[in-house]
Amino acid sequence: MSIKKILSIVLLIFVPISIAAENLHWGSLTVFITSALGIIPLAIWLSTATEEVAIVTGPSIGGLLNAVFGNATELIIAIVALKAGLIDIVKASITGTIISNLLLVMGLSMLLGGIRYKEQEFQPIVARVSGSTMTLAVIAILLPTMVIYTSNGVEPSAIQNLSLIAAIVLIAVYALTLLFSLKTHSYLYDVSVVELESENPQNTEESAEHKPNLWLWIGVLVASTVAVAFESEIFVGVVEETTKGLGLTPLFTGVILLPIVGGAAEYVTAVGVAIKNNMDLSVSVAMGSSLLVALLVAPVLVLIGLVIGQPMDLNFNPFEVVAVAIAVTIANLISLDGRSNWLEGALLLATYTVLGAAFYFHPIT
Repeated sequence: MSIKKILSIVLLIFVPISIAAENLHWGSLTVFITSALGIIPLAIWLSTATEEVAIVTGPSIGGLLNAVFGNATELIIAIVALKAGLIDIVKASITGTIISNLLLVMGLSMLLGGIRYKEQEFQPIVARVSGSTMTLAVIAILLPTMVIYTSNGVEPSAIQNLSLIAAIVLIAVYALTLLFSLKTHSYLYDVSVVELESENPQNTEESAEHKPNLWLWIGVLVASTVAVAFESEIFVGVVEETTKGLGLTPLFTGVILLPIVGGAAEYVTAVGVAIKNNMDLSVSVAMGSSLLVALLVAPVLVLIGLVIGQPMDLNFNPFEVVAVAIAVTIANLISLDGRSNWLEGALLLATYTVLGAAFYFHPIT
């Protein structure tokens, strides 16, 4: 049994524990820890259900499902936090997810995969396309911030309108990347998007004959989505009080803590397949998740904020923008040659560690 399956089963015990902790008033720290641990297995089940449905529906629809539900957990947590008015934490979680996927996930994958295999290869064209698109996303995030810091005074409505335009453009670009990867240039992305296939390549004929139960896994997908939303309500309800009690800033909470909770499924998948020498899939998961957050999750949150009366713009903390630019630049440089080793993984992890320390000591402004 894989580590991912073990976690998805064992950690489920924290779902009822977190509910009991909230209802019996066991303290905000206990609720925070148990609900965070409860979200992790639910995120894994949501990811697994998406992958299983993708097997049945085929590569096109399956790829679209993975594109839409790939970061569903992060989106749900962000929507709940946005509804609660924790806009600074939501913004920080967007940049934090991008940074953690490019540095932490890719770093762990390259380090652990590189320890087992001297050198691993992946398709550099995928990394180049993802890198170019991420650069556009960084520019879109940078511009509203630069407008404020290069002018004497900007009306909040102007920044909101600029953010709205940028959000619509980013969503359109994401639609174009889907068309590129699923239709016009799908041959460039000819890697398995389903971990099950990479774990059992010798059983491909068997799996073709015994396809997963579609309706069962659709039910799991719906149930896990609802459960993540419910558990996220508990988690977000105490996150501000708990982090203040621990002396953590909203910036550090959003950039470091929330991505670890919401992205657990992607972390386990990317690192697991890298150890099995499937760096194509590992890099695809890490970079694809960052793209999904930058091009879809962030702009969707801008639109949702307008609908629910919690307007959110793309004016990020300047240090967040710098950190994202650093992460994208280093990830692009390391992935350009289509090869990886343990040292490159260590360099990515070192960068993430330094950035994490910087966010921890960054003063509240």
